[in-house]
Amino acid sequence: MPRTPRVAIILGTTRDARFGDKPAEWIAARARARGDWEVEIVDLKDFDLPLFNEAASNAWMPSEDPRAIAWQKKVGAFDGYIFVTPEYNRSITGALKNALDQAYVEWNRKAFGIVSYGGAGGTRAAEHLRSIGIELQMASTRAAVHIGGSEFMTVHPLGGDPKPMEAIEGAIGGSADAMLDDLDFWTRATMAARQDMARAA
Repeated sequence: MPRTPRVAIILGTTRDARFGDKPAEWIAARARARGDWEVEIVDLKDFDLPLFNEAASNAWMPSEDPRAIAWQKKVGAFDGYIFVTPEYNRSITGALKNALDQAYVEWNRKAFGIVSYGGAGGTRAAEHLRSIGIELQMASTRAAVHIGGSEFMTVHPLGGDPKPMEAIEGAIGGSADAMLDDLDFWTRATMAARQDMARAA
């Protein structure tokens, strides 16, 4: 009997004044409501990751810093990922890029979806994240959640009177469901493929 997929919601910003925990909790609740995944929020703030300073990626040699090794063990325990990221200067956060760089083999042949936010819905950060994912041998969903424009100002403190995420579900709920469905397909497909490779080896 196939095991239940384990999916990490990776909260990709560490600023004290961050907004990301709000969409992270929202998408985690929506993912858990499916009832067919094990879902965990993985907060980069909980990991004291140094800036990448290894001799090479762990694709080539084991990492030495115990903090990097702990991070690798954590992310390696999951079958799929949802990255929650703002857009900083047309890209993802430095903290998220560093976290991605601190592992390699743990990301390989796994699927991910994206929840991004910002003035333009975080679309440029999402596209950059997809290109990084390709280099890490990951599979990205086509569908994603982009929180921008009036929806962003409705739920973000910059709007003056932030509403809960449920206030904009009419605008982003459909894309969230599409992303989760895509992620389920690709997570299960890559799980099966990795199992076949392990048996063949």
